[in-house]
Amino acid sequence: MTTSAGTTHRRTLRWQNARVLAVREETPTAKTYRLRLPEPRRHLAGQHYVLRLTAPDGYTASRSYSVASAPDDTGEIELTVERLVDGEISEFLHEVVAPGDDLEVRGPIGLFFVWPGDRPALLVGGGSGVVPLMAMLRQARRNGHADLLRVLVSARSPADLYYADELPGDEVRIVWTRSAPPGDPRGPGRITVDDVAPLVRGSAGAYEDVFVCGSPAFADAATERLREAGVPDGVIKVERFGPSG
Repeated sequence: MTTSAGTTHRRTLRWQNARVLAVREETPTAKTYRLRLPEPRRHLAGQHYVLRLTAPDGYTASRSYSVASAPDDTGEIELTVERLVDGEISEFLHEVVAPGDDLEVRGPIGLFFVWPGDRPALLVGGGSGVVPLMAMLRQARRNGHADLLRVLVSARSPADLYYADELPGDEVRIVWTRSAPPGDPRGPGRITVDDVAPLVRGSAGAYEDVFVCGSPAFADAATERLREAGVPDGVIKVERFGPSG
């Protein structure tokens, strides 16, 4: 069988050693890792890879991380990882991994939470939930289709905003929940229906795709605000991030 990404299930599930090309800091608690795959596999915006670590005694631990980079054929992907307290994988990545190291990965995986790149969509992300949405936004901007997307991002403060040098744009609105930058007309606070409603377009029965990603609490709250704005449940796709380490 072949997936819509053009890769067989067997190849997708095969582990391969990816070389770490670069590591950069996104926030005080998040880093992005650029990897080169020995067997390039074009992903879809919204898909993820599983990363596995193996200890000398054979013990293994694995976690799933969304791809932040836009789909391409270069054989390189970017994974952004938030460091979690006592997270056995995230702490190792943040403290030990450096360019030149190899990491065992498999993917791309997932066909539910993906944007094909050719139709309007509303993206709503909170904290690290912006990662898969960034792949969608990068794809749209690269292909000259940024007008297809409207993006609402929730961040605690400017210091906590992922991709701060790249994310802002005409199609993006940022909501600060705890500390807003000077001059911000909205001020800090959680997402409200007034934040969501102006970004929703369509009429009854003719809404675009809506992607919501973040912590379970954020995802539930954002989904409820979308419902209050008139978005039907059938077009809302939700991906929840949990503290898995």
